[in-house]
Amino acid sequence: MPPTARPKTVFFGSPDFAVPSLDRVAADTDLVAVVSQPDRPAGRGQELSAPAVKRRAQSLRANLPILQPEKIRTPEFERELRAFEADLFIVVAYGRILPPALLAIPRRGPWNVHASLLPSLRGAAPIQWSVINGDAEAGVSIMRMEEGLDTGPVVTSQATPIGDTETAGDLSLRLSHLGAELLGSVLPQLASGSAALSPQDESRFTLAPLLRKEDGRLDFSKPARVVSARARGVDPWPGASAILDDQVVKLFRPRCEPSGKGTDQPSGTVLAIDEGGVHVACGEGVIAFAEVQLPGKKRLPASVVASGRALAVGVRFV
Repeated sequence: MPPTARPKTVFFGSPDFAVPSLDRVAADTDLVAVVSQPDRPAGRGQELSAPAVKRRAQSLRANLPILQPEKIRTPEFERELRAFEADLFIVVAYGRILPPALLAIPRRGPWNVHASLLPSLRGAAPIQWSVINGDAEAGVSIMRMEEGLDTGPVVTSQATPIGDTETAGDLSLRLSHLGAELLGSVLPQLASGSAALSPQDESRFTLAPLLRKEDGRLDFSKPARVVSARARGVDPWPGASAILDDQVVKLFRPRCEPSGKGTDQPSGTVLAIDEGGVHVACGEGVIAFAEVQLPGKKRLPASVVASGRALAVGVRFV
C-alpha cells in the first residue's frame, strides 16, 4: 500500500458501543464494507430491529455494502470478504468470534477494540463485570486478533476511573468514545504495519462471560458496597432484582449510606422510604435505591411506589 493511500477497511460491529469507532474508521480510512449482526425481533411487538451499527452505516454512504450473515463460517462469506481486498479488519463488539480463515484475509491484520485493560476481563461482558467486581478503573485496549479469545498482542490501552454511582450503561457510553479516540490514534500505525505489539501476560488474565438473567439477583447478606456494585453492573440488563411477597421487584440507582451507618435488622429489611429512596439493610451497612419497578408496572421513584402502599417499612427483600 502506498504511504499516502488510505487503508481499505472492513468494519465489524453491532451495538451502540461500536458506533463511535465506526465513525472514526469512516473518517480516517477507505471504508469498503460493514459487517453486522442480522436484524432481530425486539420490543413487545417483536418487530425486526436493525443493529445500531447497521443504522449508522446506512447514513454514512448510500452505496456502502452492509453484510449481515447468519453464518460466518462458510466459503461463500469468506469469498465475499476477500473480494473487498481489505488492508484492515476493525472489529468492535461484533458479537461473533471470527475463524482463522477470516482473520487471515486483511493485508495489515485484524484488530479489535476491547473494553477492558487486557489481559483482565477477556470475553463478552467486560464492562459489566468491571463494575460488578468493584474495580477502581476500567479501560479500553486495541489488540491484534488471533484465534484465542481476546488473547492477541496489545498495541495500546487506556484506563479510566469507575464512578461510585456509575452503571454499566453509563460506563459503556464513556468507553465507546474512549475506544474510538484510542483507535484513531493508532490507525496510521496499523495501516503502515509499524504498530509495536506487546504480548499479554497469561498469568494475569481473567474472564468476563456473558451475563445471565439470574446474575441480576441481589444478595442483601453481602456488604452494601458489593450489593451496589452488582446492581450497577447489571444495569441496563438484566437489571437488579429481589423477591418481595413472591414477586420479582426491580431496583435502580443504588447509593451506599455514609460509612458507619448500620442496623440490627435482618438483611433485606426495608428500613425507611423517603425522597432518597428505599433504604435496605445489608449484611454490612445500608443501601438506598432511588427507583423501583414493581411487576407489570413502570419504573418510578421509590417514594411514589411507597405512597401506593405497594412498598412499606418493615417488609423484607429476599
